[in-house]
Amino acid sequence: MSERSVVIACGGTGGHLLPGIAVAEELRRRGKEILLLLSEKQIDRTALEGEEKFPWETLPAIGWPGGLSGKTPAFFWRLGSSWRKCGSLFRRLAPGAVLGMGGFISAAPLLVAKRRQIPTLLHESNAVPGLVTRILSHKVDRVLLGFPECKKRLPGIPSIVTGTPLRARLRRVPRDEAAKALGAAPDRSTILVLGGSQGAHALNRLLGDAAPALARGGSPVQVLHLSGPADREACAAAYRAQGIPAVVESFSHRMDLFYSLADVAVARAGAATLAEVAFYALPAILVPFPFAADDHQRINAKAFVAAGAGLAYDQAALSGEILAERLLEILRDERRRRAMAAAAAGLARPEAAKAVADEVEKCMQH
Repeated sequence: MSERSVVIACGGTGGHLLPGIAVAEELRRRGKEILLLLSEKQIDRTALEGEEKFPWETLPAIGWPGGLSGKTPAFFWRLGSSWRKCGSLFRRLAPGAVLGMGGFISAAPLLVAKRRQIPTLLHESNAVPGLVTRILSHKVDRVLLGFPECKKRLPGIPSIVTGTPLRARLRRVPRDEAAKALGAAPDRSTILVLGGSQGAHALNRLLGDAAPALARGGSPVQVLHLSGPADREACAAAYRAQGIPAVVESFSHRMDLFYSLADVAVARAGAATLAEVAFYALPAILVPFPFAADDHQRINAKAFVAAGAGLAYDQAALSGEILAERLLEILRDERRRRAMAAAAAGLARPEAAKAVADEVEKCMQH
């Protein structure tokens, strides 16, 4: 690699990895060499399988365990190991810039790059800055944000709102074509269920509970459900038992098909998920992950709801019956659904990957 190379630290979850890949795609189009830094989690390798091929390395870093515990020594040992590996990589590769996409994988690469006077950028997708962003935002050369709301939580830190980058493959597919590719019906009202890159057991259970009410609701529906690996069979069985046509996958590398066929989404409220839902102009019922750091998914969801693009419910307060009722209300009321779709589209930032790549290039020129 060379001064025209960029290291992107983006592993740990799909919410960090997929936007990182989106920036990598854009920078490669501009002639840059790319190295991705991933975590040791299997989900990183799974998410990469269907993507454009980039060289990658893993770091042994793990997330901060939250206070002193039996896991604390392992955290610091792994952070030190990641520091040493980054030092070795950067000496050998001499990158022109290092971009961290937030999350625990970003810490060591950004700190080592700063020490070696390599230009540094940090992208925070969520409305609430994570721990790495709070600690390092005053150290890096540029702070980039997915949500305007995040600015007020980083007082005194110059920042640029770019939006959350989307992969190049996320393009709208004609409805008939998407239905055919998925083996689904083009003319049925379609519910898309998104539990994040690793699935969400609570959402899977909620949809199973909602299935009887959806089946007797009088409106023919079908479901596209990304379940994660653990619950795939149980989810498929729940829909079969109620006679609801469903496509249930653990993970998909063809999300363009799923989004293009959907009429409404049920989803967690991770920043990357919301960016994709907005891009496809989908009304959404959001169920924020209640244990997300700093409750950031709830704050993300508030921005979506405030725009009129969706509804949000606390996981503990939502039953399958209520969920089915709200979904059917949205699907039956075309005027309301169109208004919510337009509101979602208004939140989209389809040029986010280009905006982040622009900032990387500016950093490299100084």
